[in-house]
Amino acid sequence: MYIIGENIHIISPRVKEAVAERDIKFFQNAAVEQVEAGADAVDLNIGPQKKAGHEILPWMVKGVQDVVDVPLVLDTTNLTAIEEALKVAKRQCIINSTSAEEERLATVPALAKEYNAKLIALTMAKAGIPVSAEERVNIALEYLIPRAMELDIPLPDLLIDPLVLTVSGCQEYCPECVEAVRILKVAGDPPPMTNVGLSNVSNAVPNEMRPLINRTYLIMLMAVGVDYVIADPFDEEQNQFIRIVNERDDSTGLGKLLLTLYDKTLEMDRLTADDVDMGDPEQVDVFKTVQVLYNDVIYTDSYLRV
Repeated sequence: MYIIGENIHIISPRVKEAVAERDIKFFQNAAVEQVEAGADAVDLNIGPQKKAGHEILPWMVKGVQDVVDVPLVLDTTNLTAIEEALKVAKRQCIINSTSAEEERLATVPALAKEYNAKLIALTMAKAGIPVSAEERVNIALEYLIPRAMELDIPLPDLLIDPLVLTVSGCQEYCPECVEAVRILKVAGDPPPMTNVGLSNVSNAVPNEMRPLINRTYLIMLMAVGVDYVIADPFDEEQNQFIRIVNERDDSTGLGKLLLTLYDKTLEMDRLTADDVDMGDPEQVDVFKTVQVLYNDVIYTDSYLRV
């Protein structure tokens, strides 16, 4: 699994300021720090930037690629900005993103093919994001993958994103994204590559609660085979969760619980109270979070205190 560092994002006031001031040192430092923390790629999210995107994104790419040797993710809806950035990129980039909407599907994959870029493809059509896992997979199978094949884009360069939705307001859809990844990973030989924006699951959740929701959901997504995750590489506890799964480290009670969650998710089974040491607050918090992510318990900002 590859981690795409999410921390250069236009919603951050400091990022907005650095863009306005053309402070390339800020972006270089942010990229280096993410890679040193374990990011395998770096997302450059500049927002729509309709007026100046064609100048901002290539400027950013040129500066960042001077200090890190990892793929850069070009995260904007401005296609002109993406093309100008691809022209100056020294290594293969990732375009974020296309959807199955007619206009996007006609233009974005062709740009990816022309510049040999990887492409994140969202399972979203003109009508919006489907509710069920099966409907999301169908968009990939009927529109996204055929379009890539039509253009002769190598399938490993197409990253299907079944769209993580927030537990606050869209709770019932959280299990559907996990199941969509599961289905996609058996939908071909070889199976499609998959990508998710992990922190979307905790959007609109109090800041102090977000990391636990993200980490727990990540274990579930890892179990079904997710390939790329746009996430915070600075979350050291998240990195420990990943290490526990990768090393099968059951030396602690929390480790045993995370491995049980991973294994049961892999087997299409569910974590239960019998799997939890109720005297361990860390395990109890993870279990309560799992119940919310299963949509078994209604999310509230106080769910950990109930």
